[in-house]
Amino acid sequence: MAEVAFDPEAIISVLEKHVVEYVLIGGLAGRLYGSPIVTRDMDVCYSRAPDNLKRLAAALAELHAAIRGVEPALGPRFTSDATALRLGDSFTCSTTAGDFDCLGTPRGVGGYSELAAGAAVVQIGSHTVRVASLDDLIAMKRAAGRPQDLLAVEHLAALREEREQANRPDLDK
Repeated sequence: MAEVAFDPEAIISVLEKHVVEYVLIGGLAGRLYGSPIVTRDMDVCYSRAPDNLKRLAAALAELHAAIRGVEPALGPRFTSDATALRLGDSFTCSTTAGDFDCLGTPRGVGGYSELAAGAAVVQIGSHTVRVASLDDLIAMKRAAGRPQDLLAVEHLAALREEREQANRPDLDK
């Protein structure tokens, strides 16, 4: 798939249209908390419930998802159906709205239910989106362990500390 402009709001619109249950994770979630690290993809943790897998499959089909980094000549095209999603766990896709990664069980956390329980709810354009908590984002980045993830941990931990300081009573009075 040729490089396309990254449009996370378009991806969110399609997910919303298909009523997909997910939590926003990764760099875009970090940006919403104030991280300075720029990302060019959208990462979500999706519910692995059978009905949600069907809805996610329909959303991926609408986005014309293809597995990123696989040459079409090397094998059959990725079929984004509920069975493929059930058999796999993590999918790195190119779509008509940019790169979109779907993880069922991201490292460092227990999956959708755990993330959803602690998620913040934010507005992105006209959409209401669940965003993983700072603690969960930090846990996932630490578990991933790549240099860029460890750098993100530093920024996210500083943001968490700033938020904690802002909520701390003034002890000087």
